[in-house]
Amino acid sequence: MRVCFVSGEYPPMQGGVGDFTHELGCALMALEHQVAVVTSRRAQPRETSEPKPLEPEVYPIIHKWNWASWRSILQVIQAFQSDVLNIQYQTAAYGMHPAINFLPLRLRLSEGRPRVVVTFHDLREPYLFPKAGAARKWVNLLLAHWSDAAIVTNIEDYEQLKKTCKMGGAGRSPYLIPIGSNIHPRLPPEYDRTAWRHRLGIEDNETLLCYFGFLNESKGGEVLFRALAELLRRGHKVKLLMMGGQVGDSDPTNVAYFEHVRALCRELGLQDHVLWTGYTPSEQVSANFLAADICVLPYRDGASFRRGSFIAALAHGLPIVSTQPRVPIATLIDGENILLVPPDNVGATVDAIEKLISAPTLRVQLSRGAQELAKEFTWDRIAKETERVYRTLLGAQANV
Repeated sequence: MRVCFVSGEYPPMQGGVGDFTHELGCALMALEHQVAVVTSRRAQPRETSEPKPLEPEVYPIIHKWNWASWRSILQVIQAFQSDVLNIQYQTAAYGMHPAINFLPLRLRLSEGRPRVVVTFHDLREPYLFPKAGAARKWVNLLLAHWSDAAIVTNIEDYEQLKKTCKMGGAGRSPYLIPIGSNIHPRLPPEYDRTAWRHRLGIEDNETLLCYFGFLNESKGGEVLFRALAELLRRGHKVKLLMMGGQVGDSDPTNVAYFEHVRALCRELGLQDHVLWTGYTPSEQVSANFLAADICVLPYRDGASFRRGSFIAALAHGLPIVSTQPRVPIATLIDGENILLVPPDNVGATVDAIEKLISAPTLRVQLSRGAQELAKEFTWDRIAKETERVYRTLLGAQANV
């Protein structure tokens, strides 16, 4: 099978959708499929002398995601002789432009077109024109309707898109396939946890909290820093490790929010208690995860399996404090594989962290529960579920 991805971002660009596209492409190639990726010019590969493993064929050819980008995408689809086109959709990665939303309709006008699948990484609407209002939501609905199949990555978006499709007369439910971790538990050679913590400046009697991922309005950065300040006020010896790039390459609103959070950090006098790693290779991220004691992810919109940073924390077996999901998630069990608190609640967040600091047995229990839950998000499993969607569409096409 020949699969072509379209993604607004791709490594070395920083972004969860790009990382997802890379990991899924490699996993599909391990199943002996051919994979190509059409993406932004900013994803030009870095020069390296190391031999590359088996990876997708990357076409970093899109200067700007607008109507003109159709021509380049169609040329690759034809040259690659694609059986399936899978659009990895997150509107910020496409500059909020609706051209990608209308691509499946354009392909329906082409003879011998590939089957079209859209994977919704979130359901944020594109920008159309001032005061577009509800019309923006319908553009996402039409993207799902004009595609041959839609995939969502979490139960919240699944319920929302299923309801919207039903109301809009689309009559076809989406598939639910989760994302995996873009950071594999893989340590640097001769890793020693105590020595690594000392290099970070963590004393033996200090608790190291960690946060992973970009900072934006939905992720509760203010709660995180106010919770740290309160823990210090209560006399706890604690530091916070902020892991990874701060803003990413796709959403410009992240920059303003990051500056807001940095200003709050200074206002609360936390400079000596917060460590910023910036973007680091995946092995260092993995080492930092395992050097930490507790992961704190106070998402304002609730814990969700659509967040790769959350999946990465599970994969590394971290005791996690996060927020109650907007939609109940059966496999996320408070006190067994996570501690859940209300969103935007500094006091409850501090109490949960204190509980873990004082209860090593509970930390071990949550760690084991997180690792068990992470087995649902392996890339080979995700690739096989995605492959089944593709084969279903191609089988239906053969029977037409």
